[in-house]
Amino acid sequence: MAVSSFQILGTGQLLTLQRKLRAAGHENIRSSMQRRIRRAAEPLRDDLQSSIRGLSIQSAGRGSGKRGGPSPTTRPLRASIAQAIRISVRTAGNPGARVYVDKGLLPPDIPMSVLSRLNEGRLRHPVFGNRRRWSQQTATPLWWDTTVRAHTPRMTAEVARVVDDVRRRIE
Repeated sequence: MAVSSFQILGTGQLLTLQRKLRAAGHENIRSSMQRRIRRAAEPLRDDLQSSIRGLSIQSAGRGSGKRGGPSPTTRPLRASIAQAIRISVRTAGNPGARVYVDKGLLPPDIPMSVLSRLNEGRLRHPVFGNRRRWSQQTATPLWWDTTVRAHTPRMTAEVARVVDDVRRRIE
């Protein structure tokens, strides 16, 4: 599963329900449905954020006689990724809920490939920007996949319950 997004889609049910809502003109029911679906996705987002913030990243360490020093950036990697995790809920077009990492909120020096590498459990990067010297770090693998897998049954059931409630209100 890609680290960049996770989607809950019940396209058949949600598309039919969306057409009925549009025909009935119930704007308050539509906004209520969006709010309830967003609330169903919030625990996943919060858990993903706490998971990345607590992710253990180890280094092999430096050899004897090697120089070290403070980080050239003041912004922590894990906190930057946690702040970029977002929720999107749509009832039109391709309806559903999506939890994703917004690459526009990531600092420009953190590419999206860093997320998939962290999910694989390894991170290789140049030492202080020097592309002739590289460092290998390891992390707890599958932090994104494990968290999403734990929340999928609850979210699927919650979205199905919301869809059923809205369907009962408009029929």
